[in-house]
Amino acid sequence: MSVIRKEKVTGPSAWKGKDLRDDDSWIYHWSEKSIAAMERALENVKSKGLTVPDFTKEDFPIPEMAEEIAYFNEELEDGRGFILIRGLPVERYSDEDVAIIYYGLGLNMGVPVSQNIKGDMLGHVRDIRAQDTRKVRVYETSEYLPYHADLADVVGLCSLRKAKSGGMSSISSAMTLFNEILENHPEYLGLLHRYFLMEHIHDGDSGPLPLFSEHNGKLSAMYLRQYIEIAQEKAGQPLSPVEIEAFDLVDKILVDPDTRLDMMMEPGDIQFLNNYTIFHSRTSFEDYDEPELRRHLYRLWLKMPNARELADDFPGRNGISKR
Repeated sequence: MSVIRKEKVTGPSAWKGKDLRDDDSWIYHWSEKSIAAMERALENVKSKGLTVPDFTKEDFPIPEMAEEIAYFNEELEDGRGFILIRGLPVERYSDEDVAIIYYGLGLNMGVPVSQNIKGDMLGHVRDIRAQDTRKVRVYETSEYLPYHADLADVVGLCSLRKAKSGGMSSISSAMTLFNEILENHPEYLGLLHRYFLMEHIHDGDSGPLPLFSEHNGKLSAMYLRQYIEIAQEKAGQPLSPVEIEAFDLVDKILVDPDTRLDMMMEPGDIQFLNNYTIFHSRTSFEDYDEPELRRHLYRLWLKMPNARELADDFPGRNGISKR
């Protein structure tokens, strides 16, 4: 079991959505100078005949943006844990060009890691219209995506197109979640520091993780309830009534309108989240019939140069190994 934290988390990472709805300081707007720098780097990659993911940080040089990137990384690790970057003029570019710009930005922030056993470094978040949605990952459907964290230091999304309706992005602070449980339901704290098995559909073996982990003065969190339930069932250890109670409480706090922050990602918006301090979700959506109009986002998982040191019982998230 992890060391059980007994003190509230303080600082900007313990935010509440109700306090940010009328505060747009979490939205960063690209300058024309930065857009021009990324476009020059895009042309450099294209001049070499390279595509995602077969180019390096050196192929996408944006030294003019060093201060911005340092700000993004600092805000993700020691600030609120999230940022929305607005203003990339995607209408100027092909989808392939947007992929190069987005991946190049990621290379300058950290190191992209694999998102599945196929080794995909740039993910596609869209409804693949599977006949049986139980056999695919939820982000490949139009269904509601419950709150969770991904298997990397940071997850990023870049919006190409919105759905016909719905598809709202929603985030909640795992630090606020902890504070609420500590203050109002401390009887569940020990349980939520215990090991639970977890696995991804089609993506490998289950492994033990606590929901909360304290190390070197920083609290980290992990939550993918559906995949915890799958792994525990397969191991013949279904969640007990008290564990279900604890997870129901977690879900209730995360979806509370005072806790969560909702945002509709417009075309060109880029969102980055620290997976140790933020849980994210998405509402269901209705899409267009025409394939070229359907909701589509690119996804990055990044290993960050300034990521926190993690406890031994809370292994680092370096993506999903290719097989």
